[in-house]
Amino acid sequence: MIEETLFFQSPRFLTELYCGAEKNLIQAESVLNTQIVCRDDWLKISGEQEAVDLTRKFFKLLEKAKKQGMRVTRSDYCNMLDLAGDGSINEIEELFNHPVQIELRSKSIVPKTLNQKSYLQSIDRQDIVFGIGPAGTGKTYLAVAAALKALMEEKVEKVILTRPAVEAGEALGFLPGDLTEKIEPYLLPLYDAIYDMMGRVDGRRLIGLDSDRKDERNTRIEIAPLAYMRGRTLSNAFVILDEAQNTTPEQMMMFLTRLGDGSQMVITGDKTQIDLPRHKYSGLKEAEKVLVNIKDVAFHYFEGKDVVRNPIVQQIIDAYARYEAKTGAHQPREVSAD
Repeated sequence: MIEETLFFQSPRFLTELYCGAEKNLIQAESVLNTQIVCRDDWLKISGEQEAVDLTRKFFKLLEKAKKQGMRVTRSDYCNMLDLAGDGSINEIEELFNHPVQIELRSKSIVPKTLNQKSYLQSIDRQDIVFGIGPAGTGKTYLAVAAALKALMEEKVEKVILTRPAVEAGEALGFLPGDLTEKIEPYLLPLYDAIYDMMGRVDGRRLIGLDSDRKDERNTRIEIAPLAYMRGRTLSNAFVILDEAQNTTPEQMMMFLTRLGDGSQMVITGDKTQIDLPRHKYSGLKEAEKVLVNIKDVAFHYFEGKDVVRNPIVQQIIDAYARYEAKTGAHQPREVSAD
């Protein structure tokens, strides 16, 4: 049995590492097989040498993450602790030893998993990137962050957000309001991300929602329903297609072929949440097969371990996956394109 004491820059800083909850330290003791005493700005760790070393690494990585701009939440803490307990501490070290960081007006965005980091690196390098995975993995949020960064750095002239309005169908034109107001309910997750990163006032100004007379030349974030994009060439733009699992193959091909000079696209979707009619095949699933050998198109797959919401979300996703594998649930919703 050995003891080691770690010192941090202030009592508040240390408290924020474990989210200020005593139960989180107790959880770390259980997972890492050590005893932890926390006072003021120091942490004393007791246990076998290997366990103490692992616990020290865990808290030092939390410290590094916070210094890189990451606000440690309960879900972040639990996810990182699970990786440490599973012997994957090297994954966390890799994540924070070579940081990828997006600085925006209202906050600093830091990827919280290796898949998220790789995803952002691909967006930075390639013109077309697919982000595929379950809810809560950050695929849409990070795409919006990358788009806003490109806009702020004047790498693109505008950001274009699009999403298939599956529920509205052909009735979209009968909804009240102008084009932005018609599609707004289907783009709320994207709006939420923009407001979170830029602040509500600046976000609405960039979208053009607060102008009495909308001047398209000053609107930097365009709302473009997927059905309205046919025939356009999207140049000098960062284009995000969200909920791509609800596109048809024809819509997906139409969207991808809109790419113009100086533009890039990010396509996000969750293949477990297809809302198309039973006789329709998902354009996202077809794109996986058709584009797999094109080197300039990147596919990134997120898993349950990448969920960065409340830790119970990962458990829910895993439970549904096991249930569907056992019962074949939802399989009748799709037909083969082969």
